[in-house]
Amino acid sequence: MTSSPTRRLRVLILGGTADANRLAGALANDPRIDAVLSYAGRTENPTPPPIAWRVGGFGGIDGLADYLRAETIARVIDATHPFAAQISAHAIAACAKAGVPLLALERRPWQRTPGDRWIEVDDLAAAAEALGTVPRRVFLGIGRLHLETFATHPQHAYLVRLVDPPRQPLPLSSAEVIVARGPFDRAGDRAMLANYRAEIVVARNAGGDAASAKIEAARDLALPVVMVRRPLIAAREKVETVAEVLRWLGHGETPAERGV
Repeated sequence: MTSSPTRRLRVLILGGTADANRLAGALANDPRIDAVLSYAGRTENPTPPPIAWRVGGFGGIDGLADYLRAETIARVIDATHPFAAQISAHAIAACAKAGVPLLALERRPWQRTPGDRWIEVDDLAAAAEALGTVPRRVFLGIGRLHLETFATHPQHAYLVRLVDPPRQPLPLSSAEVIVARGPFDRAGDRAMLANYRAEIVVARNAGGDAASAKIEAARDLALPVVMVRRPLIAAREKVETVAEVLRWLGHGETPAERGV
């Protein structure tokens, strides 16, 4: 009599970050894991991961909970952007509703280091105000979704870097656009800021390595950075590395399990 095959662990990765892609790569050839990566759909042509994937929302908390049940998802990894607070909140509520364990893969925020000239604010509206009334040349390292916040400050000239070419005019009266896909390097971002003659940088504290080049470049050029703090998200279990996620999924014992 032949034994029945071992049932694979169904895992949903909420993605949109380099961390999510690295996790997908780590799980791609694992015979014990059946993982699917979900993109929010904000990037028009996401890089196809080496596992099953989908694009688009779930229809709120109830929709996500229904999806978890219908797809017999056993674990959820929230590897979304640190500023995707609504998606993370929905994941917390939906996993609680469906009885599915949730783990957040959350990169550590950037920390101020010698040479940094940070102006820390709580949101993008405060960041726009922090630019002041005197016209300045501004690099907006915030993507395309929140540019309207800066449209009410038309005295500034803006440089915007986007993953996809804009399909319609930007809401900014004076803006130059660079279309490029990261990760970016320090030397390249230093040259970009210098060539534009940027006077100040606006960034959200995403953390990690994939988007840190602009922060390092600003430090090299002694440029001030208006740094937006992360939004508050309800308490949840979280880790900072793919290796820790793998342990949580059963790829070896965690220090707590060993009694360390």
